[in-house]
Amino acid sequence: MSTPRFLDLPPGVAPQKTETPQGTFAALEALPVSGVVERWPALLIPGLTGSKEDFIAVLMTLAQSGRRVLAVDLRGQYETPGPDDPAAYTCAALGADIDALAQVIGGGEPVHLVGHSFGGLVAREAVIDGMTKFASFTLMGSGPAAIEGIRALNGRKIMEEVPLLGLEHVWNHRFEPEALANDVSDEIMAFLHKRLLTNSPMGLTCMAEQVLSMRDRTEELRQVEVPTLVLYGEHDDGWPPEAQAEMAARLGAECVVVPGAAHSPAVEAPETTAAALVRFWNAAEKHFLDTRSNSM
Repeated sequence: MSTPRFLDLPPGVAPQKTETPQGTFAALEALPVSGVVERWPALLIPGLTGSKEDFIAVLMTLAQSGRRVLAVDLRGQYETPGPDDPAAYTCAALGADIDALAQVIGGGEPVHLVGHSFGGLVAREAVIDGMTKFASFTLMGSGPAAIEGIRALNGRKIMEEVPLLGLEHVWNHRFEPEALANDVSDEIMAFLHKRLLTNSPMGLTCMAEQVLSMRDRTEELRQVEVPTLVLYGEHDDGWPPEAQAEMAARLGAECVVVPGAAHSPAVEAPETTAAALVRFWNAAEKHFLDTRSNSM
């Protein structure tokens, strides 16, 4: 469970609803506090039990690089409603949502795409199968196929318990004890409780099944001509760091290991994470412009 350390929105960050042909998505929009929007926008996708709030700590820094940055809730996740149809929560269906969001956010410009954990698997679908030509793609704490280790066990419990026992049971027996063990404040505890119970039970169950069964699409991603970054915490307990490093090598992608971070670098080391993203985005844009200039 990705747990934000604060909920007060930084300067330049505001909630909004983003309308797309695929539906309406709750988002946090960040714009530069000073200066103007002069670089390509970015779209941030959270993990299975997370939400757009998982990116609060990096949004202002990312926007100050001269960008509009949007962090969204996936379909059925927290403040974005979702149907009771399990077909709406496959990685392919959620990837189509991301593709539609990118088309709207970009407005004809390329978009930088970041997917955290399960959000990385979803975003990868949009990169491979969607219609958007992305400016760059970042897999943050996300692996090549199904999740492993203790988080796989937790995902399996979610998949089994939510349909039978409900979200409140899962909160009482899984999420609340974890939060208490981590000495989470009362404010954050109330938010985590509300966030979990606002999720679509069908959506959470189906997404858990997806993260436990996703096939390896690394070779397909490698065929897509998009600058790619693999970024993860040195203590990641989702996909093993060595598995993510191997995926980066297979992709020929840049690889950044965030010191001191575990599975949620944007929460655990926000300044390091934001700096790595901005540097990567700027380099991707320069490469694109240089390539276009040389071809003219």
